[in-house]
Amino acid sequence: MARIPYLDPNHASDEVRTTFAKLAAPLNVFRMMAQAQTNFRPLVRLGTSILSQQTLDAKLRELAILRVAMLSGARYEWIQHVPIARAVGATDEQIEALERGDAGAPSFNTRERLVLRFTTEVVRDVRASDAVMVEMPTCFTPQEIVELILAIGFYMLMARLMETTGVDLEPAPGTAIYDAVKPR
Repeated sequence: MARIPYLDPNHASDEVRTTFAKLAAPLNVFRMMAQAQTNFRPLVRLGTSILSQQTLDAKLRELAILRVAMLSGARYEWIQHVPIARAVGATDEQIEALERGDAGAPSFNTRERLVLRFTTEVVRDVRASDAVMVEMPTCFTPQEIVELILAIGFYMLMARLMETTGVDLEPAPGTAIYDAVKPR
């Protein structure tokens, strides 16, 4: 049960109501985010841009998000992103490896393992090690590296919001949110 009440969009600012009307699924996490009414629209826009406009490969992004969810103990985030990860190419074997904490599993290729190591270090240590930072440019552009950091940071923020406020888990909408914003 949520530790603070969800915002009722009918009792929110016009901007919040307009933003809610555009959402593919009015999930509890959005109703909780909306408590910060002045931040709600910018947060939704940032999340949307991460899901739909980054040059970083979508599968790599979703593997990083799932790693963030596991390292943060954010079950809500995990449940919501597993269908998206599958939709962009993550295998059941990879998802199961992440769920058991095995980011170095053989089911991941070199680039995927590097993203997962990078993600782990950024979540746990705040910054990636010099060794990983030397490796990253061999596989990724500076833009992709910064996009990955932003994705990691955004989903760390979301994990902390969901876990601290106790956002209730509802049935996952599958890929509805991603389908509504993904690049065509």
